[in-house]
Amino acid sequence: MDRRAVVQKAEAILEPLLEAEGLSLVDIEYKWERGGWIFRVLIDKTQGITLDDCARVSREFGQLLDVENIIPASYRLEVSSPGLDRPLKKEADFIKYTGRRVRIKTREPVSGRRNFKGDLLGCAEAKVTVKVEGGEVFVIPLSSILKANLALELNRL
Repeated sequence: MDRRAVVQKAEAILEPLLEAEGLSLVDIEYKWERGGWIFRVLIDKTQGITLDDCARVSREFGQLLDVENIIPASYRLEVSSPGLDRPLKKEADFIKYTGRRVRIKTREPVSGRRNFKGDLLGCAEAKVTVKVEGGEVFVIPLSSILKANLALELNRL
């Protein structure tokens, strides 16, 4: 089974568990890292994630993964909060964080560039609008985004 299929099956198992706990899935990864397979899950909730939330999900999800036996190799399970530089994956994420500073990397150049750091102006019709330093505005199709995160704003904290 390839990594994408593992992630899809795991997500199908994880979503009902998180929903029952009042949590939401931010991101899920299954990849080779530092000499071993890692299965990383980022979770969130309106009030913020606690260590107890992470421990509970790790324990319950780990048991479900063992029972379903969908991961073909030994792995390390990590469950954590998305952090200050949380990834933005879905259209709803971009809408929720409109007005915040973001970093976006695209698969292919958009108006001659692949890296954008600026203010997220909005998201509509599967396109993200970003105003970079200098005032230039870019409209980036969601399908072109390779990676997007909230940018740390240390001077604004």
